[in-house]
Amino acid sequence: MTSVKEFRIETPATESRLGRGSFVFTDDYSVFDWGKMPDTIPRKGASLCAMGAYNFERLESAGIPTHYRGVVPDDADEPVPLEEVDEPPREMAIELTQVPDLPNDGREYDYDSYHADAGENYLIPLEVVFRNRVPVGSSLRRRTDPADHGLDLDSWPNEPVDLEEPVVEFSTKYEESDRYLDRQEADAIAGRAAIDDLEALAREVNRIVTDRAEEAGLDHQDGKIECCYYDGEIRVADVVGTFDENRFSYEGTQLSKEVLRQYHKRTQPEWVQAVEQAKAEAKHEGVADWKSLCDETPDPLEESVLETASDMYCAGANAYIGRELFDAPPLSKAIGAVRRL
Repeated sequence: MTSVKEFRIETPATESRLGRGSFVFTDDYSVFDWGKMPDTIPRKGASLCAMGAYNFERLESAGIPTHYRGVVPDDADEPVPLEEVDEPPREMAIELTQVPDLPNDGREYDYDSYHADAGENYLIPLEVVFRNRVPVGSSLRRRTDPADHGLDLDSWPNEPVDLEEPVVEFSTKYEESDRYLDRQEADAIAGRAAIDDLEALAREVNRIVTDRAEEAGLDHQDGKIECCYYDGEIRVADVVGTFDENRFSYEGTQLSKEVLRQYHKRTQPEWVQAVEQAKAEAKHEGVADWKSLCDETPDPLEESVLETASDMYCAGANAYIGRELFDAPPLSKAIGAVRRL
């Protein structure tokens, strides 16, 4: 179980063989690394499943290997392509790899132990992040200067900046608080997987998602991939190109989980500040479990906000996959409601 989807195992993976299983997408959501929030967003899980399946099928058509096997309709046991379902699916069939334990002593993590148990069949313990735009408030602004990315700017302006070439970065996946890595450390954490191959793969995934977004009238700003390594090959894993993994916009308005992040910042600033303080305190004290240091919890959202978020996810998914799979308002109407939040 993750914060937003259940994980089912049919056949476990071994050191020499991929397993089989599935993701079952729930309507839960998570912001600021909190984990499961007190509400659910109706139909959100199905929208992520449909978008993820659509993108996996586009990647496979482009010759990019993935762990995707198809979607599983409610009335079926075997996976099928997305185009064969009439109702929004919630279950995605996948191939499974190994995820060894990652021992830690506070904030010190033993990746040598992880890879000793992983062999040549493992989930790469990295998130590979790609950015086409640098919004105000992006952590990239704190960590780099515009010149680092070929921009003719003395400092970051108080407005979003589009990048001529996407920036690719690497961050940890299984540490209690994710952190960005320099290339040398990312290469070590990746194990047998070559960091250059991971970057090239991320750039190709970004290109495919960006091209489809443009066809659908959306702006693709950034996103990430996770990958597995099996028998010398890197495969795209987890879920790709959804409104939770990536940031999109429509006519200048966010069309992603960022809407929920910003809404909590505006309406529950005490909780958001407490989360930031707990993370900072945990980092200072070398403690992995930052939530144990947080003395605030999030409040439930109003029903109208949940309905707006649901329409955003479903209308956006319809637009992206080019099909009225969900009973949802037109995207322009759904985005109008988002603007009024």
